[in-house]
Amino acid sequence: MKSVFLFPGQGAQKNGMLKDVCEKYPEAMALVKKAEEISGEKISDFMWNCEESELARSDRSQLAITTASLAIAKVMETKGIVPEMCAGFSLGEFAALCTAGVLTFEETIKLVKERGIIMQKACDKLAQASGGDDAKPGMAAVLGLTPDQVKEAVKPLSEKGIAFAANMNSPKQTVISGTFEGIKEAEALCTAAGCRRFIKLKVAGPFHSPLMQEAGEEFEKVLETMNFKNPTKRLFSNVAGKEITQGEEAKKLAVKHFTNPVLWTSEEKEIAQIIDSANPDCKNNWAIYETGPGAVLSGLWRDSTYAENISCTAVNTAETLDSIN
Repeated sequence: MKSVFLFPGQGAQKNGMLKDVCEKYPEAMALVKKAEEISGEKISDFMWNCEESELARSDRSQLAITTASLAIAKVMETKGIVPEMCAGFSLGEFAALCTAGVLTFEETIKLVKERGIIMQKACDKLAQASGGDDAKPGMAAVLGLTPDQVKEAVKPLSEKGIAFAANMNSPKQTVISGTFEGIKEAEALCTAAGCRRFIKLKVAGPFHSPLMQEAGEEFEKVLETMNFKNPTKRLFSNVAGKEITQGEEAKKLAVKHFTNPVLWTSEEKEIAQIIDSANPDCKNNWAIYETGPGAVLSGLWRDSTYAENISCTAVNTAETLDSIN
């Protein structure tokens, strides 16, 4: 049986995540300790002792989610499950880069720490420009409209530079990024267009939109001296919406993450590329795992046409890990 690992992005964090895994599997706790040594941050406190609002900050959640995802992947490895292919949703792409050998674990933790700090600084700046803590920018999931319908609904706001279609999650779900006012206006426009639900997400800012341009430029400087190696496993990018084979390409896309949409399911269809690569006999020979906290990606998978042929299993607790042979 061959495996695909899908790593979740920001918003998957939850207080208490990975605690039961660390209690049951010493290798998971050892990885958390190693990440804490590299980063100089008490990541276990972020995961287990932070209020939800504090954990949602980019300078906490990004380190916590990446560490948790790689800890679960480590436990999977001890069970003899090593992926043939991997992909990450937004932030999750850094766990995928590490798993695919593009970055070492140490490089990954250091970069994710810097990324989180830069993004949180940009979010704080946008909030202050809009009126302070009560006017924070953010993201919201639109359910019940196609990506094209969402793009059309928020087009006037995109032209004003205050809200954008950012994550093409599934045929039934698209995420919008925007300023505080932009998200508020987007809710009215999407409701008028017939959306079923409009859900504000637990993230700190308007990611994957032009509002993060300045932060992207700052992160590009951080990457200047970094060597992104060519992947040793098949690696798929949600910025390009396809497989990437060169480390330099992955490096450029890491910067584009800040401002470009996530093409999880869209015209380019990252997930479709993975499924096409796994065929023929995908159902019988392949297992797909959401490897990290939460179950967002397995939920999006159920919304796709691919769920008819193969399921995606969320592996996020000691119980789910125990169930894997």
